[in-house]
Amino acid sequence: MKADAIAKDFPVVCVGGSAGGLDAYIRLLRHLPADMGGAIVIVNHLRTVATLLHEILPRYTQMPVELITDKLVIRPNHVFIIPEKRDLHVLNGEFRLKPISKPWGWPDVITVFLRSMTEHWDGQLIAVIVSGYDGDGAAALCGIREVGGITIAQRLDTAEKRDMPESAIASGCIDFILSPEAIAEKIIQIAHGAVAAAK
Repeated sequence: MKADAIAKDFPVVCVGGSAGGLDAYIRLLRHLPADMGGAIVIVNHLRTVATLLHEILPRYTQMPVELITDKLVIRPNHVFIIPEKRDLHVLNGEFRLKPISKPWGWPDVITVFLRSMTEHWDGQLIAVIVSGYDGDGAAALCGIREVGGITIAQRLDTAEKRDMPESAIASGCIDFILSPEAIAEKIIQIAHGAVAAAK
């Protein structure tokens, strides 16, 4: 199916995480219905280790879980997983993969993806930062809000590693601080609102 044949009026939810993120992803997906109305993009900032999320997470959701390939069309009611050693961008309703731009030190793949979304996605944006080391994603949160998106950080007492949500909160551009279960509820509210507004 061509990207231009698909309406862009559904929310895209970027869930950025790292160490301890698996627990947050599972708790989040368990509470999202298969017809939630948005696309979930899990940007786990692994630099060199192959991701297994596309094999693990289907146990916890009825939505299809796909490892992202270049030019894969973004569709609602799907969970998309970033592959390792790649930066993730969006263009014309499709994912675009590029060689990782920061091969040394802490990756910034979440920041790269969020910035691409602010430039190339016309629908509702939701940025969620969960458990992980370092502060990937925090630098792009104010930009998400500037284009009318919504930003959420995992509540610190529910995160295995607090660095990433703490950095997100410190950016001053977080709308909600919630547990993974409450994040799922908020995503459903936003997605249903976006779908209703589009009708």
